[in-house]
Amino acid sequence: MNGHVSQSRIVRAGVLAAASVLAMTACAPSQSPSSSGSGSSEVPGTIVIGATLPLTGAESKTGGRYKQGYELAVEEVNNAGGIDIGGKKVKVELKLLDDTSDQAKAVNLAQRLITSDNVNAFLGTYSTSLVEAQSTVAEQSQIPYVNGGGAATSIYGKGYKWVFGDLAPVENLATTEMEWIDEQQKAGKLPKPAKIAVVWENTSHGEDFRKGIQEFADASGGAYDIVVDESFALNSNDFSAVLNKVEAANADMFMVDAHVPDFITMQRQYLSSGMCNKLVTYGARGTEADAQAALGQEGVNYILSAVWWNSQLGDEGLNKQFIDDYKKKYDAEPEWYQAVSYEAARALFTAMDNADSVDKTKVRDELSSMEMESILPGGKLSFPADKGGQASYPFVVQQNLPDGTSPIIYPADVATGEGVTPNPNCAG
Repeated sequence: MNGHVSQSRIVRAGVLAAASVLAMTACAPSQSPSSSGSGSSEVPGTIVIGATLPLTGAESKTGGRYKQGYELAVEEVNNAGGIDIGGKKVKVELKLLDDTSDQAKAVNLAQRLITSDNVNAFLGTYSTSLVEAQSTVAEQSQIPYVNGGGAATSIYGKGYKWVFGDLAPVENLATTEMEWIDEQQKAGKLPKPAKIAVVWENTSHGEDFRKGIQEFADASGGAYDIVVDESFALNSNDFSAVLNKVEAANADMFMVDAHVPDFITMQRQYLSSGMCNKLVTYGARGTEADAQAALGQEGVNYILSAVWWNSQLGDEGLNKQFIDDYKKKYDAEPEWYQAVSYEAARALFTAMDNADSVDKTKVRDELSSMEMESILPGGKLSFPADKGGQASYPFVVQQNLPDGTSPIIYPADVATGEGVTPNPNCAG
């Protein structure tokens, strides 16, 4: 658990940076709504939305995907004439800056967009650590902040009133994976008790994943035994120590929570070591095109993952429109990253349209109370107050197969294929 100290220091640095900028804001002369336009009920010439994303740095590839989702949503609303405000159609301008995957920069840029650029609302960045720090600025500045990049429950457990997230909790992700695993165990495909190695990134995101597995195991009546429980620091280069512990414990299931760069690095070292577990999951990771390019098809075969969205969820209605529009604009198939960022932007625009205003309090109140049709699983999106403004909806479990497909294998009502366990590549 050596990553705990370093990650805690990073989080504290981001929070201190946020506190510093907020202190300066408190000392600055206040602007009236009429001078800034951000709190005014008047019809603005343009609705300005602020956002930062990690377009360079460790999370740059994922940040680029979120950028696509945000930009597609803006393009669509502008092609329709804009958002209805005071009887007029008002177009949207997205002011998007690169936070370079750095907490302090994400905080400082958010403060600049809010106080200097006078944005009407904010779309959040990507990754738990960045959203956790940046959301503090939005709350203190009392500006609507909608994000599709922070799933840790710690973000939404602070009593904030201005922060909204469309990623369902990572704890639920782990629980959904365990539900499918439990079905396989009851069918005699996995041993009972099954030995689990839980390896998790040392963030609130990772802690939620660990908690989901732990609570499921505790309630199983002895069906699951956690034999490895290890954390690691983000952006690690060497996972040999933790992999050696997993191998020594003779775990049946290797269950990891990791961001994409760490997933690819760890899986490459896992394959090089010759390890093979009956089941492998990297949480929400596994189907990424980057992973297949880095590891080859054989390197990602049979990896199980649970995600917030999958293009196989439907070929009609809002899902079809989103997929068709995305393919037309980017000539590629969207992943869940683009879907959740697109929905975060669409939720903000819907709230403004419902409020018939860019008044921050009115938009905030609409976000708090609305339920809109959505491309996300379950077909509805809301930000329940009892969840701290965090959306809650079903996850879908998918699995990479050797033919290059990754069918949805759970829940049964949306499944497009059957999963495989135990891993047929493992002897015995």
